[in-house]
Amino acid sequence: MTIIRQGSLFDLQDLYDLEPTHRFEAVFSTIEMDPILFIVSKKALYGAPVQLNYAAMIYSLTARILERIPTIKDLIKRLKNDYMFRLDCGFLLSDAIPSEASYSRMLTKLAESDVLERVKETQILQAILEGFIMDDTVALDATHIEARDQAPAKEEKPKSEPKKRGRKPKEEQEKWLQEKAEREAALPLFEKKIEAQLGASLVELRSAVPLDPKWGIKKNSKGKNVFWFGYKGHFAVGTKSQYILQSLFSSGNLTDGKAAIPLLKGIHERLSVLPISFSTLDAGYDYPAIYEQIHRMGAQSIIAYNKKNESVLEGFDQHFAPTCVREYSYRYASYDSTYETLKYTRPKECKECPLASDTLCQKVYKVKITTDLRRYTAPARGSKAWKTIYKQRSAVERVIAYLKEFFQLNNVRYRTGKRAKVHFDLTQLVYNGAKLACDRIAKSLSEKEVIQAV
Repeated sequence: MTIIRQGSLFDLQDLYDLEPTHRFEAVFSTIEMDPILFIVSKKALYGAPVQLNYAAMIYSLTARILERIPTIKDLIKRLKNDYMFRLDCGFLLSDAIPSEASYSRMLTKLAESDVLERVKETQILQAILEGFIMDDTVALDATHIEARDQAPAKEEKPKSEPKKRGRKPKEEQEKWLQEKAEREAALPLFEKKIEAQLGASLVELRSAVPLDPKWGIKKNSKGKNVFWFGYKGHFAVGTKSQYILQSLFSSGNLTDGKAAIPLLKGIHERLSVLPISFSTLDAGYDYPAIYEQIHRMGAQSIIAYNKKNESVLEGFDQHFAPTCVREYSYRYASYDSTYETLKYTRPKECKECPLASDTLCQKVYKVKITTDLRRYTAPARGSKAWKTIYKQRSAVERVIAYLKEFFQLNNVRYRTGKRAKVHFDLTQLVYNGAKLACDRIAKSLSEKEVIQAV
């Protein structure tokens, strides 16, 4: 009998069980430090002498997330009282412990640059290069993040004059339509309709994301509205590797659908080496523009359908599969990628149907997905293959739960959106770093087992 040797598994809990020194070394080794040091370190030779260890300060910020230290004040206290922790973060015994003001100045420099975005992408590309990310399916979702401060008092708006009832004259109607078009054209990019994002570049989309804390609303599991004041974190996660491939930080009032196209464009342009074939999303992303963006990427949309006061189509079932004269649904058979065509075959009930040989009963039904990307997907809606891929969407929910429980995603301690984004980026950097460290250790253990077996 053949003996199947299972590879060594090493997960995040095993990483936390390591000694702090080994744990920090494993995670720190996944972060490219030079670009960050270039931003935060002193450039000129003149002025006050450099007395701070900037590299150790950055490592201590990541260690704060790993060790779940709630505030910078508590981090400084830990550095003063725990000599081993200070050495693990890279401080020498002769180095002065930075003050809260020093950390604040460094965070301001990070908030004014996009260096953390670049380091995150370098980290993901390194994981792809080492063979730990080979996903063909990406899942998107968002989560709420409460702000540090309470919401400001609501300002009372002056009462507007009541509008005149009835239809406007033709001249006034044309003038009103022209003014309306001008107002919509002057709106910020993320206040326009989602279709406006298709023609915008990734740089434009990233730079236009609103960051100020705002009131957000969502429905909980019981169908009731839940309100919060703060932000939203949007994530695109590989369903198998569970790495965060792309992320977006925004105000709490930004709808989930308006963050999908920037995430998808980021994967397509900056992680083009990944063979993404499917994108799976929930009903909150059911917008035609998102289907169009996924189709432009050469991938297929696995998105839950959200009925929007639409009438029932005659001759089709709830999954838009064609039905026969007796209203039995045709079965999904295959997809032709060359012609982008879905193929349906006769229902099972046709075997005993008296109309089977009649001309009214069509044997094969074909439809191109480009006729309506929202209704026709490959594999077809309602099929077993479609449901299997859609279930993989739970990966992004699992990652969000990890970020909130172990990596302090919901512990934002800053008042402005720019600084809160620094915390958000550091959280993702540490999470992906921990994942990469675990994969490297697991690979090393597997190689040792193979050598011992030989």
